[in-house]
Amino acid sequence: MRSRNQYLETLLKRYLGANKAQKGLLLDEYCNNTKQNRKYVVRKISRLAFSPPRVKKKRAAFYGPEVRRALETIWKMFDLPCGQRLASIVRTELERLRRLKEVEVSEKTARKLLWVSSATIDRLLKPLKEEVKDRSRYSSRGANLIAKKIPLRMTDWDTSRVGYVEMDLVLHCGASTAGEFGHSLSAVEISSGWWEGEVVMGRAQVRIFNALKEIRERSPFAWLGIDSDNDNAFINAQLYQYSVDEELEFTHSRAYRKNDNAYIEQKNYTHVRKPLGYLRYDTPEELELIRELYHHELRLFKNFLLPVMKLVRKVRIGGHVKRIYDTPETPCQRLLKSGQIDGRTADELRRTYLSLNPAEIKRQMDKKLSRLFDIYENKKKRSVMVNPYKKLEPTMVTF
Repeated sequence: MRSRNQYLETLLKRYLGANKAQKGLLLDEYCNNTKQNRKYVVRKISRLAFSPPRVKKKRAAFYGPEVRRALETIWKMFDLPCGQRLASIVRTELERLRRLKEVEVSEKTARKLLWVSSATIDRLLKPLKEEVKDRSRYSSRGANLIAKKIPLRMTDWDTSRVGYVEMDLVLHCGASTAGEFGHSLSAVEISSGWWEGEVVMGRAQVRIFNALKEIRERSPFAWLGIDSDNDNAFINAQLYQYSVDEELEFTHSRAYRKNDNAYIEQKNYTHVRKPLGYLRYDTPEELELIRELYHHELRLFKNFLLPVMKLVRKVRIGGHVKRIYDTPETPCQRLLKSGQIDGRTADELRRTYLSLNPAEIKRQMDKKLSRLFDIYENKKKRSVMVNPYKKLEPTMVTF
């Protein structure tokens, strides 16, 4: 019906300015297209053209602002229940609250509160519920001043250049983020897939910053830029000033868009979560063993012995997407083929590769991982005091 009315309003100007024969043709056209009766359409045109527009009377609100204010007070008092529970609460507790002068309403408003249905309660409280929901969303917090100085990057990397690094933190907190525990700083070079890792206790900015400098010293290529997520461990004045002093391009991703950091998110699983698991590591012995793995066996195994494949393009065949990859090569081979590292570093990489025994590295890595899990099983279980009414978040210690 709405579309027919719009159609008729479109023809109305032409109809009023036409002669008798043209009006007949317009009526024939409209009636043939809409299948409506001709006399009905004529009466409808007369009503649209010559009758004053109908003004729909707005019914006065029965439950006014006094009822809404009283409901909001009781809703907050009883810990934000739904409309059905609040209706029962109002009928049970209203008189007592009035007697205790916690809710001061007139007799007329009190009668309306006893009559109001649960659906009407939900409708009256809808604006306040949306306001509470908006305040609780993560996006309500704006970016800090440092983040506004750092440009955004959405995975638009030039993979032909060596030196751009994505980094991220992996938490070894187990089932609870209460207290102090280990954090792995994971970094990957975009073009070659070269990975480096470092583990620290807690997430203090100075510790993360020192771990980043250690990773840069171990890297066999010159850094051109770094990219992180919106974690305060990275988005801070210390790291920003370091990028300015070292002439590094510093970018960050959009909030809650993991695909912006797709390269490092993949390495977080294959290089950290897969070997170490999701357990809680919070003792010096555990972190020292993880640090040895990152500096030696795991680093050598992933960078010198394990090939990686790069996605070249995607081809859609009907409803299926076929992914075409390049020839599998290790990160070391990709660095050597790039021609963007100096000769001394290239020779050192070749010597390191020729000195490796893949089977022995795998045995040593499995042995250390077995020791790590034994330490986890045998360590003394400490009781952690947790506030059940506080949202658990990792601790943040600034330098």
